[in-house]
Amino acid sequence: MSTSSQSAALKFEILARCSTTKARASILTLPHGPVPLPIFQPVATQASLKGLTPVQLAQTGCNLCLNNTYHLGLKPGQETLEVIGGAHVLQGWKGNILTDSGGFQMVSLLELAKITEEGVCFSSPHDGTPMLLTPEHSISLQNTIGSDIIMQLDDVIVTTSPDAVRMKEAMQRSIRWLDRCIAAHKRPEKQNLFCIIQGGLDLEMRKICCEEMARRDTPGIAIGGLSGGEDKVSYCQVVDTCTDLLPQNKPRYVMGVGYPEDLVVSVALGADMFDCVWPTRTARFGNAITATGNLNLRHASFANDFTPIDADCSCECCRSEEKGGLGITRAYIYHVASKETAGAHLLTMHNVHYLLSLMGKVRAAIIEDRYPEFLRSYFRKAYGDMQKIPTWATTALRKVGVDLRA
Repeated sequence: MSTSSQSAALKFEILARCSTTKARASILTLPHGPVPLPIFQPVATQASLKGLTPVQLAQTGCNLCLNNTYHLGLKPGQETLEVIGGAHVLQGWKGNILTDSGGFQMVSLLELAKITEEGVCFSSPHDGTPMLLTPEHSISLQNTIGSDIIMQLDDVIVTTSPDAVRMKEAMQRSIRWLDRCIAAHKRPEKQNLFCIIQGGLDLEMRKICCEEMARRDTPGIAIGGLSGGEDKVSYCQVVDTCTDLLPQNKPRYVMGVGYPEDLVVSVALGADMFDCVWPTRTARFGNAITATGNLNLRHASFANDFTPIDADCSCECCRSEEKGGLGITRAYIYHVASKETAGAHLLTMHNVHYLLSLMGKVRAAIIEDRYPEFLRSYFRKAYGDMQKIPTWATTALRKVGVDLRA
C-alpha cells in the first residue's frame, strides 16, 4: 500500500512495507532532488565533510548531508551566507542539505551554554564572544543557510540525566519552542521544518511529546535526545514507542545514529532517516567499516596485506583498477594512515559509501519483502557465532517479529 504526504517543498511516498517488521521503503522528494529512504546522512558540520570534496561526496551516492546551524552562524556568519546565497553555493553542493538547529550544542558545548526560556546563550569556542541562539534566531539562520530540511531549536539534555524535573522541563520547552519556530519560519515553500520529539528515556513523556508535536503537522518528525550514552535496550524502547505513535505519512528521523547494527535494527523499528559523525571520525583514526566488523588498519598485521579494504565493497577505493577503481590495499592504508592525510581521505570515502550502500541493501530487502532474512544474514556475517549477537538487538527484533537465531 502506498502512503504519501506532500507540502510545498516536500513529497513523501511510502513504496513498500515489511510484512513482518515496521520497516518502510520510501521516496522523499526535496527541492534538490529525490532521496531514497531509509537513508544514512553524512555530517558536514561546517559545510565540509572532512576529507571529501563535494564531487567525491556525490560519488558515494549521497544526496542528503548535514550542516550545523550553530557553527555556520559563528563562521562564516549569517551576513556572509546571505551575500553568497546560502550553504549550497558556499560549499558547491548540488544535493540536499539538512541543518541541525544548534540544540545539540547544549550537550556538546554544555560548559559554554546557559539555557533559559528565551533561548541558549553560548560563548564562542573561537573567541569567547557571547551568542544568543533563540528559536527565532535559529530559524532565521537556517532560512539564510537555505537548507532543504531545517530543524526546530529544542531543549536537549543527556538521556542519562537523573533529573526528571529538568527532563520534563526540556520536553515541554521543546514544544513551546516549536511554536515559536513555526511562527518565525519565513520560507515554508522552499524549506521543510521538522519537529523534534524529546522526553529522555521516560516513555510517558515521549508519548506526550509525540502527541503534541504531531498536532503541529510539520512536514517531518525527528526523534531527538538519543545517542547520549543510554543503554541500547532503552534506546530501542524509545524508538519503538515513538514510531508507534507518529503519523504514518511523514518521514521519521532518528538523530545522531550511525553504527551499522543500530541502523538496521532502527529501520525494523520503523525509522527512516539517520545521521552521525562516526563513520568519518573513525576513518581519521584508521578504521574501516566492513560487513564483518571494523578493521583498525593502523595495526601492523596489515603491513603486507595486499587485499582490498573490503572485498565485498564497490566503492572507488575498494574496486580494482580493471573495474575503474583505485585498487587501494590494506597495506597502503597501513602505510599512510598514521603519516599522511590520504589515509583518512580514502577511508572516509569507503566508510561513507559503505553505510549508504548498506541502506541501499536494506531498502531493496524491504521492497522485496525479505527484510527478516536480510537481518538474519547481516547479523550472522557480522558476528559469526549467533550466540555473540548482542542481546539488545535480539530483544528489539523479536518484539517486531524477527528471531535472529531461527
